[in-house]
Amino acid sequence: MKRLFTPLLISLLLAAPVSAQDIPIPAPGGNPFEPVLIVNDRVISRYEFEQRALFLTILRAPGDPAKEAMRALIEDRLRIEQAERFDFEATAEDIDKGMAEFASRAQMTTEQFVEALGQAGVAAETFRDFVAAGVVWREMVRAKYGIFANVSEAEIDRAIEADTRRKALRVLLSELVIPAAPGEELQVLELARQIRANVSTEGGFAAAVAQHSAAGSRDNGGRLDWMPLSNLPPAVAPYVLALAPGEVSEPLAVPGAVALFQLRGLEEMPPETPVAVSVDYTAVTLPAGEAGAALLAQLQARVDICSDLWAVLGEENQALGSRQTQAMAEVPADLGLAIARLDQYETTVVPRAGQQVFVQLCQRTPVPPEGGAINRASVRDTLVNQQLAERSDLWLKELRANAIIRQP
Repeated sequence: MKRLFTPLLISLLLAAPVSAQDIPIPAPGGNPFEPVLIVNDRVISRYEFEQRALFLTILRAPGDPAKEAMRALIEDRLRIEQAERFDFEATAEDIDKGMAEFASRAQMTTEQFVEALGQAGVAAETFRDFVAAGVVWREMVRAKYGIFANVSEAEIDRAIEADTRRKALRVLLSELVIPAAPGEELQVLELARQIRANVSTEGGFAAAVAQHSAAGSRDNGGRLDWMPLSNLPPAVAPYVLALAPGEVSEPLAVPGAVALFQLRGLEEMPPETPVAVSVDYTAVTLPAGEAGAALLAQLQARVDICSDLWAVLGEENQALGSRQTQAMAEVPADLGLAIARLDQYETTVVPRAGQQVFVQLCQRTPVPPEGGAINRASVRDTLVNQQLAERSDLWLKELRANAIIRQP
């Protein structure tokens, strides 16, 4: 067996994209073990597709879970085919390490992560297959292209200089947030796909907002003010950056809803503008019915600054509220999208799976660059990994272009 494995971050190559255009999505229902797509004579079953889509939904991965699941399964078939062709095989130890690394990002052991997935309906084999395909692919990419991934001292110098002089961006967006009750996620995703396919103007997007959106921006046609790109959750920002003005994003699954964004403008900010932020915020999950409406009215009327919250809640409602300071990458996507457009002490209400969450931004703090001397070895590793990711992407695109992909 050929084996030249050097661990990289799991996200580096597992997420290397093949174009999502023209990916066929099977209709719901049917025999779970029937083939839904054939990639170079390798079958993708309905069960695998549904499991992968559920897995991505649980991970709250950005994008349309159905499209992303099928794209990833196509890539997996191409990766496995190349692994067999070149006699590569991931060892059980490598796969176990990959699973442990992935689970650790959720601050869980592998066993805890697998148990949590099982409770949500995702089989352990689905997680293992997901990791195994990525592990063997990274091994092959290292063997095929590692010798070409050379970084000079001058390139390191340029990367360091570019980082210190980089400019931040700000974006002008419109949003459409469609509530998705438990069990209705796939139907709402399909509705979002239809809206995206049929909307080509700002007026059309505003009309869809008026009909479907549950966000507070609904009365303004979904239009948001200019905001720094760094204010957005990191999982959302790449989808916004991929848009041209007027275009609508792929549907993005967030807790209890599906979101669409239309880009209305993009511009650079001054170079001294921070490129990362953390947020201090409060959140109150409101009870249902009249009690929730009454509590919301009190919060909106009496909470001026964040320290007011606990007095307004009273002893009987203390457990409903929380206050946290988190990097934007750690904030749940639905709350992060709402917080992104708030100024200090402003409040909003976020719909979530049939409930409402009252949110107040207490403070948004720039995250300065890490102190101390610049670690040139770390910069070198980053540049090497970027080179490998680019070559991995090109290899997958070539394999996809040459593949015979058909429906049964």
